[in-house]
Amino acid sequence: MRAAAKKAASLLPSLPILGWGRQYGRETLISDLVAALIVTIMLIPQSLAYALLAGLPPEVGLYASVAPLLLYAVFGTSRVLAVGPVAVVSLMTAAAIGQHAVAGTPAYWAVAITLAFLSGAILLLMGVLRLGFLANFLSHPVISGFISASGLLIAASQLKTLMGVKAEGHNFIELTQALILQAPHTHGLTLVVGVLATAFLFWVRKGLKPLLIRLGLKARLADVLAKAGPVAAIAVTTVLAWALDWKGQGLKVVGNVPQGLPPLTLPVWDLALWQSLAVPALLISVVGFVESVSVGQTLAAKRRQRIEPNQELVALGASNLSAAFTGGFPVTGGFARSVVNFDAGAQTPAAGVYTAVGITLASLFLTPALHFLPQATLAATIIVAVLSLVDLRILKRTWGYSRPDFIAVLATMLTTLAQGVEVGLVVGVAVSLALFLHRTSRPHIATVGLVPGTEHFRNVLRHDVLVDPQILSLRVDESLYFANARALEDYINDAVAERPSLRHVVLQCSAINDIDASALESLEAIEHRLRDSGIALHLSEVKGPVMDRLKDTDLLRHLQGPIFLTHFQAITFLSPQLLRKQGMGPTLKP
Repeated sequence: MRAAAKKAASLLPSLPILGWGRQYGRETLISDLVAALIVTIMLIPQSLAYALLAGLPPEVGLYASVAPLLLYAVFGTSRVLAVGPVAVVSLMTAAAIGQHAVAGTPAYWAVAITLAFLSGAILLLMGVLRLGFLANFLSHPVISGFISASGLLIAASQLKTLMGVKAEGHNFIELTQALILQAPHTHGLTLVVGVLATAFLFWVRKGLKPLLIRLGLKARLADVLAKAGPVAAIAVTTVLAWALDWKGQGLKVVGNVPQGLPPLTLPVWDLALWQSLAVPALLISVVGFVESVSVGQTLAAKRRQRIEPNQELVALGASNLSAAFTGGFPVTGGFARSVVNFDAGAQTPAAGVYTAVGITLASLFLTPALHFLPQATLAATIIVAVLSLVDLRILKRTWGYSRPDFIAVLATMLTTLAQGVEVGLVVGVAVSLALFLHRTSRPHIATVGLVPGTEHFRNVLRHDVLVDPQILSLRVDESLYFANARALEDYINDAVAERPSLRHVVLQCSAINDIDASALESLEAIEHRLRDSGIALHLSEVKGPVMDRLKDTDLLRHLQGPIFLTHFQAITFLSPQLLRKQGMGPTLKP
């Protein structure tokens, strides 16, 4: 009964808040409050901008930044991860729901809520089933290529707002063509506001803090003011738009933003819609999880902390479900705001709770002031944020180090730009897996010999080693499975044909971590053919888990010798004359 209760409890989500909450003190409170203030200042314009990027009313970005922060504080294991709307997930959201409703309509919002619900349910289920390892199928080069291409795609999609024109397109090529065609119709005032806001925000990122420090401000205060750069851009352009009647001159503004707390909402209970959104929801879940875990692990390592990926799935699932029930859209841990949270000194997820309070106050009291906020300013905010994610140097790095990774990155980037985010990500994963299968299907097999005066064996093509013509020593630098087992068969068959004096084949298994059923059949076939040719097959340095699976197989029953603990022991037993040639003393028994 107790065992069943423990098993049931292990399937339930744990509460990391019970751990850090017990040590919460005054100094931690002050650090978290300061960090929350800085992140709130940063998050308000980002939330508005990313909601517009997703095709939703700006206030929805604020709604999506409240409940998810609260739920993550309860279930999350990262001390500094800041959950909310992010650029890539917002773009994926727009791509997923654009086929089901027109952007800006209530139906569109309802589909976004449903997408958040499905994403939350998928993440929660993955967490309960402890499927965090699935994210390992997304290699870092593929993710880097995907995010870089998405950043370029997002920036291109915001240029139309910066120019004050209508330019539609489902990919980078279509958007670029539309922008070129619409260039003669650019609205001058909108372009000036957008370009100046963009230039200012780029300068703020690197130039404002050093300037403030040179003027005599302390580093912490200068950092806070630098992080408030987007807020300053919003405040200045909003006041100017109101005072100079830019709206009357054709400049598009945000308009009325409803005041109030996030509403209570429900997803659309439509099975056909759920089936249509299932794949996009899964992709959004995986991308969001990978981004969150990558950021969380990087920042945790700097403080010698750790995060639990499976618990992060639960936390992100709960965050997305809360977004669905409070009028939001899919969210995840953001890179920029998490780094700001870390740099600002956040010590616990309570900083996220205080940030949620700040966002709530903004929703209650500041939204009327956003009526005259130029949409070009929000577009500038998005462009500056996403271009910081673009890393084209990954192409040069992978080209110089690993051509397969370069191919995966290039395929991901080109497909994302040409076909959209969902297709780009799927192609990136598919290419990575195909290249992996291709590489592992051709394992590195080395004929090894004894390094004189040692017990070590090295590749005969790379080192001056001792060999016995009657013994073929092979080292396979890969686990054996269905895709590469035939390569080992072919290698041994060719070697046997070339060596008429061969009497023993010794397979050094030090790099073999697994042997699947197909590979076992291949090894049994190799052993049978060698035995019929008067050649004995031997194994050395077999790892414990592999040995556990082999112990009851026909392969071991038919071997004509023992399993050698070391390869040196095997050669000592099979070719004592080889050791006597280099004067290594008495032979050893297996």
